[in-house]
Amino acid sequence: MAVKKKEQLPLIKIKLVRSVIGRTEKQRAVVKGLGLKKINSEVIRQKRPEILGMIRKVEFLLQVEEVGNDSSRKSQARKGRD
Repeated sequence: MAVKKKEQLPLIKIKLVRSVIGRTEKQRAVVKGLGLKKINSEVIRQKRPEILGMIRKVEFLLQVEEVGNDSSRKSQARKGRD
């Protein structure tokens, strides 16, 4: 029985750039579900259909950019420490 190797999904950095004050409860719940709390807070998530759908619901509150995979992030972190 062959073991299938998991593919690395691309990563995206999500930043909350506008306040959730005055937004509907559903929009606030989506922002919370993404793991964002305050303005300028950032999270890195895998580029999955579920996450992309959440982003689409509140895209006017967010700034989104694609970043490299985990191995490139680890190598960059090591370079910064030396």
